[in-house]
Amino acid sequence: MNKVALITGATRGIGRQIAITLAQEGYDIALNYRIENEDLLDTQKEIEKYNVKCLAVQGDVSVFEDCDKMVKQVIEKLERIDVLVNNAGITKDMLLLRMKEQDFKEVIDVNLIGTFNMTKCVVSYMMKARQGRIINLSSVVGISGNAGQSNYSASKAGIIGFTKSLAKELASRNILVNAIAPGFIQTDMTKVLSDEVKDKILETIPLRKYGTPEDVANVVKFLASNESSYITGQVINVDGGMLI
Repeated sequence: MNKVALITGATRGIGRQIAITLAQEGYDIALNYRIENEDLLDTQKEIEKYNVKCLAVQGDVSVFEDCDKMVKQVIEKLERIDVLVNNAGITKDMLLLRMKEQDFKEVIDVNLIGTFNMTKCVVSYMMKARQGRIINLSSVVGISGNAGQSNYSASKAGIIGFTKSLAKELASRNILVNAIAPGFIQTDMTKVLSDEVKDKILETIPLRKYGTPEDVANVVKFLASNESSYITGQVINVDGGMLI
């Protein structure tokens, strides 16, 4: 029986590439999406090329009941969850003086509370199996901070603390919990930035190039594999050296 990976926010960008990369490794894939769209159908078709099962589960990760329903669907249809990738995230950037309370709350609800909700719903199954991998997507701004992103930075910093604490709680059950902190990755979320902003960011990257979703997905592949069996509670920066 194939191992099963559940990826949130998996219809485009980094989440989509993670799903495809794990499918290439022989995992059956459960894709979380919030609203049905063409990206979902394209991602499903791409995954099915690798002769693995692909289950789409709809739900809002910021709503606990949705997460509970999705996890139960995956267990019912695919019978197990070996890897959980908490990738779903949003941004609502604004300087704090102009930021609306709702914009702060929504980012925390999706990015941080969503990570808690999904993990809470999955972890009991992993504990019974006495094995599992939980991989949380943080960000370099959760480490360094960034002007205009107090909400996003706070949510991603929270994920780091959550990861380290949970790694200590679950180590005795052979459940490894790690985080990945991407830097500037070329996705739809970054395409909206002006060329001037992109050039300034490039100057801060020692490798002088932007990352790709594949760069992040390859680290997920490693952390999901047996080769990472002595690694837990870590934050791996995928940033081209931005935070050196």
